[in-house]
Amino acid sequence: MTEAIRFLPPRAAVMARRETIIGDLADLLPPDCLIHEERELVPFETDAFISYRRVPLAVALPRTTAQVAAIMKYCNRYGIPVVPRGAGTSLSGGAIPQEDALVLGLSRMSKILEVDYANRTATVQAGVTNLNISEAVGIDGFFYAPDPSSQLACTIGGNIGMNSGGAHCLKYGVTTNNLLGVKMVLVDGTVIELGGKHLDAAGYDLLGLVCGSEGQLGIVTEATVRLIAKPEGARPVLFGFETSEEAGSCVSDIIGSGIIPVAIEFMDKPAIEICEAFAGAGYPLDVGALLIVEVEGSEAEMDAMLAGIVEIARLHQVKTVRECQSATEAALIWKGRKSAFGATGRIADYICMDGTVPLGKLSYVLQKTSEITDSFGLRVANVFHAGDGNMHPLILFNANDPEDAAKAEAAGNEILKLCVDAGGCLTGEHGVGIEKRDLMRHQFSEADLTQQMAVRAAFDEGWILNPSKVFPLEGRP
Repeated sequence: MTEAIRFLPPRAAVMARRETIIGDLADLLPPDCLIHEERELVPFETDAFISYRRVPLAVALPRTTAQVAAIMKYCNRYGIPVVPRGAGTSLSGGAIPQEDALVLGLSRMSKILEVDYANRTATVQAGVTNLNISEAVGIDGFFYAPDPSSQLACTIGGNIGMNSGGAHCLKYGVTTNNLLGVKMVLVDGTVIELGGKHLDAAGYDLLGLVCGSEGQLGIVTEATVRLIAKPEGARPVLFGFETSEEAGSCVSDIIGSGIIPVAIEFMDKPAIEICEAFAGAGYPLDVGALLIVEVEGSEAEMDAMLAGIVEIARLHQVKTVRECQSATEAALIWKGRKSAFGATGRIADYICMDGTVPLGKLSYVLQKTSEITDSFGLRVANVFHAGDGNMHPLILFNANDPEDAAKAEAAGNEILKLCVDAGGCLTGEHGVGIEKRDLMRHQFSEADLTQQMAVRAAFDEGWILNPSKVFPLEGRP
């Protein structure tokens, strides 16, 4: 596609010293922890935002915090940009490198260091996958709550960078609500620890600042996360509606009534058909929109909560109400939802957006989203975390057609502006990356951006950490 999103020009001084830099890095790392041959660098040229790509200078794959610290000390001394990378599942281009950058991959730091049930915490290295934590503690009746759709592959370090959420964030919160502490390497190689097993830390909330900072304040190498006891029971229920607008209004009224299910997930008709064809989850195909509402607790608690939800759904002309009858059926229901992005990729290229809107504006934004994509002659499939208004419209296009790709990107920008204008924000969990960078001025005033960039520069005066991301290229200090 024609590249509309710009990158910073490569630093000439760094490019001129490429061979020397690679030799120096080889002295800091074991031979199997450094990649520099061009063909071996290609897998790191992009992430899940595949519209843009750059082959990096080299890739470092450290195994210890000490190795990360040595790398950062060296790169800071010579002004070499560093792009942190977890599993590369970023949908906003957060891990896309550039030609003068060292990709610092944390995938080999994949140990669960400690599980402490007395304090209900787990301390893990940054390369541990999201799902691996729940699998490690599940036999003892615990789990880690944030559950992004990519949880099989995405890592805790990446989750912290983007403040990832997932289907169950409605009740349990996103990463920042489940993160207690981190070990982080600063740009000059200094290692600091923020937070810990205790529930609150003295001083400024630097942990809150780090979570969602997209690797621009330092490199997180270890994290201490909250473990939660599994509920007595959980029950997903399918609610089918004639239109997306009715489903959206139902979500708003459920939350407005004071009922907080563990999850409320939304699919419109195109998404229902795509996911059902892939997973065979038993989704109704005669409806225009579907809600997956999951409740948990004792049987009596679930029955009472569902009775209230069904009553509200009937006020919105619900067509189908189906409770799952077994653990297998429940697993299939969630398989369909968790597979939505991959299933959509089987039928078309797509851009996945990530705007968040107030629940009272959900129906309005859904209607306007369809109007926007129709105006560009494109199709859209909506599947998202409805309970907290985190929308994920999948804009379908042909990546081999530059004109079609440009339309998809333009439509996505209009949808994100719509979310902001409706009182929401540009991102709920995917981060800004490069995708939303040039829309930051639509969300924030110049004074807001100046203050944010001042904080960023306080951690990294030379702007070498993930430098082309988050903030508009113009107006940087």
